[in-house]
Amino acid sequence: MNEGRSLAKRVEEYTYHRDRLRALLGIEVVDVAPGYAQVTLTVDEKHLNAAGVCHGGVIFSLCDFAFAVAGNSHGRLGFAIEVSISFFREANLGDQLVAEAREVHMGKRIGLFTMEVANQRGEKIALANGVSYHFDEPFPPEDP
Repeated sequence: MNEGRSLAKRVEEYTYHRDRLRALLGIEVVDVAPGYAQVTLTVDEKHLNAAGVCHGGVIFSLCDFAFAVAGNSHGRLGFAIEVSISFFREANLGDQLVAEAREVHMGKRIGLFTMEVANQRGEKIALANGVSYHFDEPFPPEDP
């Protein structure tokens, strides 16, 4: 495993074990690399809105977690400062959703990412764009 992928994996493990919303929603990590993360979630009853389909906030949170892992994968603490999302179709009970976050640009302070969500049939569910602000502070912290 190269150094960049090793650091990205450490970031993923740190984030995975400390992100309480990830645990509550049941988000799992599939893959991580520098500037990239793939996460998944199976839509169950707790994810449904009043219309009986997956709540948009759940899909947004899936994107946001992928964004957090990919955004911090270079080992510098970063936070989202803007995220927008477009929904193309509903996700239903039992659907396996996969979100992929990809780095488009990473500067000294500002990062730009895209997050795409698809279901198990490869149908696009949503597309999000995120901007992150990064500090010189290491992530994960050297002494958690």
